[in-house]
Amino acid sequence: MQAFTLLNGLVAPLDRANVDTDAIIPKQFLKSIRRAGFGPYLFDEWRYLDHGEPEMDCSQRPLNKDFVLNLPQYQGAQVLLARENFGCGSSREHAPWALEDFGFRAVIAPSFADIFYNNCFKNGVLPIVLPAAAVDGLFQEISGGYRLLIDLAAQQITTPSGLKIGFDIDDNRKYRLLNGLDDIALSLQHADAIAAYEAARAKRAPWLFVA
Repeated sequence: MQAFTLLNGLVAPLDRANVDTDAIIPKQFLKSIRRAGFGPYLFDEWRYLDHGEPEMDCSQRPLNKDFVLNLPQYQGAQVLLARENFGCGSSREHAPWALEDFGFRAVIAPSFADIFYNNCFKNGVLPIVLPAAAVDGLFQEISGGYRLLIDLAAQQITTPSGLKIGFDIDDNRKYRLLNGLDDIALSLQHADAIAAYEAARAKRAPWLFVA
């Protein structure tokens, strides 16, 4: 998992509340568990004018030119600004996979669905909860080329005008993001202890380890 430390990212505004995970990555694209390759299908039903299927070449599909992520000024965006209850709906982990694969490293909103919020941390995406008034202020400021500096260690966002906005994050989640540790990597920090236990266990109960 890619570590998150300091991000100076272009911001794309998605001015919609209650964006569910089926909108983030529609159900027909959930056939793989590889974590990669979902970016082209992010917000598929909003980005394209046709119905998408996994075997389609997205570069040949007709774009919805009015959708924010298709506008020239938001190409390469790494920060998504959204409204309340982002990531509601089903618990599919493919939603943060698609956001990360597209290039988003952070999502800012007044609130998130709990499961989606937890899944973001497990996949290198930083979900930042800010008061609705602060989110409103960011929406009002955004124009083409608007960037935010996000300092995870300091738990602080700095706007182009110099305004500093603090945010809360659980210490354990912060540690894991700063160090790029997903669940597997966190377990592998104890690889020597796990190997020692397995060796001792094999001596005590060898019948459990017969090939």
